[in-house]
Amino acid sequence: MTETTLPASTTPAPAGTVTGGVKILLRLEGLTLFAGMLLLYDTWGGSWWVFAILFLAPDLSFIAYLDNPKTGAVIYNAAHSYMAPVALMTSGFAFGEPLTLSIAMIWLAHIGIDRALGYGLKYQAGFGFTHLGRIGQAREQA
Repeated sequence: MTETTLPASTTPAPAGTVTGGVKILLRLEGLTLFAGMLLLYDTWGGSWWVFAILFLAPDLSFIAYLDNPKTGAVIYNAAHSYMAPVALMTSGFAFGEPLTLSIAMIWLAHIGIDRALGYGLKYQAGFGFTHLGRIGQAREQA
Protein backbone atom coordinates (compact mmCIF):
# COMPACT_ATOMS: atom_id res chain seq x y z
CA MET A 1 0.00 0.00 0.00
CA THR A 2 1.30 3.48 -0.80
CA GLU A 3 0.69 6.71 1.08
CA THR A 4 -1.95 7.72 -1.45
CA THR A 5 -3.89 4.47 -1.19
CA LEU A 6 -6.26 3.95 1.71
CA PRO A 7 -7.65 0.61 2.80
CA ALA A 8 -11.34 0.13 1.99
CA SER A 9 -12.29 0.42 5.69
CA THR A 10 -10.64 3.82 6.07
CA THR A 11 -12.33 7.04 5.12
CA PRO A 12 -10.14 9.73 3.59
CA ALA A 13 -8.74 12.38 5.90
CA PRO A 14 -10.25 15.85 5.57
CA ALA A 15 -8.54 18.21 3.13
CA GLY A 16 -5.49 19.83 4.71
CA THR A 17 -4.87 16.91 7.07
CA VAL A 18 -1.59 15.07 6.66
CA THR A 19 -1.60 11.26 6.62
CA GLY A 20 0.71 8.29 6.16
CA GLY A 21 4.46 8.61 6.19
CA VAL A 22 4.35 12.42 6.17
CA LYS A 23 2.29 12.40 9.37
CA ILE A 24 4.77 10.03 11.00
CA LEU A 25 7.65 12.25 9.87
CA LEU A 26 6.01 15.37 11.34
CA ARG A 27 5.41 13.61 14.64
CA LEU A 28 9.02 12.37 14.73
CA GLU A 29 10.17 15.94 14.04
CA GLY A 30 8.17 17.01 17.08
CA LEU A 31 9.79 14.32 19.20
CA THR A 32 13.22 15.37 17.94
CA LEU A 33 12.50 19.01 18.79
CA PHE A 34 11.34 18.04 22.28
CA ALA A 35 14.41 15.87 22.94
CA GLY A 36 16.74 18.50 21.48
CA MET A 37 15.30 21.27 23.64
CA LEU A 38 15.53 19.10 26.77
CA LEU A 39 19.20 18.37 26.00
CA LEU A 40 19.93 22.01 25.17
CA TYR A 41 18.12 23.23 28.30
CA ASP A 42 20.06 20.77 30.46
CA THR A 43 23.37 21.76 28.82
CA TRP A 44 22.40 25.41 29.23
CA GLY A 45 21.93 24.77 32.95
CA GLY A 46 18.38 26.08 33.04
CA SER A 47 16.30 25.72 36.18
CA TRP A 48 14.10 22.63 36.07
CA TRP A 49 11.67 24.39 38.41
CA VAL A 50 11.24 27.14 35.81
CA PHE A 51 10.87 24.46 33.15
CA ALA A 52 8.14 22.68 35.14
CA ILE A 53 6.25 25.91 35.82
CA LEU A 54 6.37 27.22 32.23
CA PHE A 55 6.11 23.99 30.24
CA LEU A 56 2.32 24.01 30.01
CA ALA A 57 1.99 27.81 29.72
CA PRO A 58 1.25 27.72 25.95
CA ASP A 59 -1.82 25.63 26.73
CA LEU A 60 -3.38 28.66 28.41
CA SER A 61 -4.26 29.61 24.83
CA PHE A 62 -7.12 27.07 25.15
CA ILE A 63 -9.02 29.78 27.00
CA ALA A 64 -9.58 31.58 23.68
CA TYR A 65 -11.94 28.75 22.68
CA LEU A 66 -14.39 30.13 25.25
CA ASP A 67 -14.98 33.01 22.82
CA ASN A 68 -15.47 30.91 19.67
CA PRO A 69 -13.63 28.30 17.58
CA LYS A 70 -12.21 30.86 15.14
CA THR A 71 -10.64 32.99 17.89
CA GLY A 72 -9.54 29.84 19.69
CA ALA A 73 -7.77 28.49 16.61
CA VAL A 74 -5.99 31.79 15.90
CA ILE A 75 -4.75 32.20 19.49
CA TYR A 76 -3.86 28.52 19.90
CA ASN A 77 -1.94 28.47 16.61
CA ALA A 78 -0.07 31.65 17.54
CA ALA A 79 1.02 29.98 20.79
CA HIS A 80 1.88 26.69 19.08
CA SER A 81 3.73 27.73 15.94
CA TYR A 82 7.51 27.88 15.79
CA MET A 83 7.71 31.55 14.77
CA ALA A 84 7.48 33.33 18.14
CA PRO A 85 9.74 31.01 20.17
CA VAL A 86 12.39 30.94 17.42
CA ALA A 87 12.29 34.76 17.27
CA LEU A 88 12.55 34.82 21.07
CA MET A 89 15.51 32.43 21.01
CA THR A 90 17.23 34.50 18.34
CA SER A 91 16.80 37.71 20.35
CA GLY A 92 17.95 35.90 23.49
CA PHE A 93 21.19 34.93 21.77
CA ALA A 94 21.57 38.37 20.17
CA PHE A 95 21.18 40.25 23.44
CA GLY A 96 22.62 37.63 25.80
CA GLU A 97 19.41 37.27 27.84
CA PRO A 98 19.43 33.96 29.75
CA LEU A 99 15.77 34.09 30.81
CA THR A 100 14.69 34.81 27.23
CA LEU A 101 16.66 31.79 26.02
CA SER A 102 15.21 29.58 28.74
CA ILE A 103 11.63 30.61 27.90
CA ALA A 104 12.26 29.97 24.19
CA MET A 105 13.68 26.49 24.84
CA ILE A 106 10.77 25.57 27.13
CA TRP A 107 8.25 26.88 24.61
CA LEU A 108 9.84 24.92 21.76
CA ALA A 109 9.96 21.77 23.92
CA HIS A 110 6.23 22.17 24.56
CA ILE A 111 5.44 22.53 20.86
CA GLY A 112 7.64 19.53 20.10
CA ILE A 113 5.91 17.18 22.52
CA ASP A 114 2.48 18.41 21.40
CA ARG A 115 3.34 17.58 17.77
CA ALA A 116 4.85 14.23 18.77
CA LEU A 117 1.59 13.36 20.54
CA GLY A 118 -0.49 14.39 17.52
CA TYR A 119 -1.75 17.76 18.71
CA GLY A 120 -1.34 19.80 15.58
CA LEU A 121 -2.22 23.32 14.57
CA LYS A 122 -5.97 23.89 14.74
CA TYR A 123 -8.56 24.54 12.07
CA GLN A 124 -11.45 26.89 12.78
CA ALA A 125 -13.92 23.98 12.65
CA GLY A 126 -13.15 23.27 16.31
CA PHE A 127 -10.44 22.29 18.76
CA GLY A 128 -10.32 18.67 17.64
CA PHE A 129 -9.57 19.47 13.99
CA THR A 130 -5.81 19.69 13.42
CA HIS A 131 -3.33 19.45 10.57
CA LEU A 132 -2.23 16.12 12.07
CA GLY A 133 -5.77 14.71 12.05
CA ARG A 134 -8.74 14.68 14.41
CA ILE A 135 -7.85 14.60 18.09
CA GLY A 136 -9.41 11.64 19.83
CA GLN A 137 -9.91 9.49 16.72
CA ALA A 138 -8.39 6.05 16.51
CA ARG A 139 -4.78 6.07 15.32
CA GLU A 140 -5.46 4.01 12.16
CA GLN A 141 -4.38 6.97 10.04
CA ALA A 142 -1.14 7.43 11.97
